[in-house]
Amino acid sequence: MIARMLIDGRMRGQVSALDRGLGYGDGLFETIRFVGADAPLWARHMQRLEEGCRRLGLPMPGPAMLLDEARAVSRDMSGAVVRVTLTRGEGARGYKPPAQPQPTRIVAAFDPPPPDDAAQADGIRVRLCATSLAAQPLLAGLKHLNRLEQVLARAEWDDPAITEGLLCDADGLAISATSANLFAVSGKMLATPAVDRCGVAGVGRAEVLAAWPHAQVRSIPLEELRRADELFLSSSVRGILPVRELDARAFAVGPVARALQAHWRELGF
Repeated sequence: MIARMLIDGRMRGQVSALDRGLGYGDGLFETIRFVGADAPLWARHMQRLEEGCRRLGLPMPGPAMLLDEARAVSRDMSGAVVRVTLTRGEGARGYKPPAQPQPTRIVAAFDPPPPDDAAQADGIRVRLCATSLAAQPLLAGLKHLNRLEQVLARAEWDDPAITEGLLCDADGLAISATSANLFAVSGKMLATPAVDRCGVAGVGRAEVLAAWPHAQVRSIPLEELRRADELFLSSSVRGILPVRELDARAFAVGPVARALQAHWRELGF
């Protein structure tokens, strides 16, 4: 449920039907967890948004203005998920972008997901999706508006016992979950899939890599993933989610996931 929404700084709820975000998915978004008036990963979200703007050729809004608007829409909420959406704005019909875009800026606050203590303590069940991610290095890593691959993947199941779906690329390399990044522990080594050909470079993933500087970023074949000692997901909204089952393969909730859950609590979540 949306609590409040600002569009270009004004309290309203509609955008133009000619907006390129609607017509072409031409834009970016960030989904930011707030605890009261604070967002522990705000700086990382702004860093990724700035990189996305640079790569797509969009003017970057001022982070201070975005923070003011995020706090305005989430005011009086003890916790919130604030989505910041930036599109290239209105344009003529056709793919050619306007020479001088006038971006549309949408800042909306949502209720956070309810606490799931069982998932944090015991882990979640994950299934392998038939949908695969297409390689596109020009867009890889970005949180751009075209999420149809994830939509199709999430439509593959409706079993409430399954929390997430695992996505691979066309070569059978594990990439991520539908809305979280993936980590595997084998022996004493932590690794996460590279996202230089497809996938999203998550903010939660960046925080894990900063907290665990010897972690590897590399290709991870699906079969290697199934042999791992420990699997977990990272999400800036949901935190660290241990995986207890991938299809029929069971995993223990391991010490690395527990250590990173403690790190998440230290951040203020």
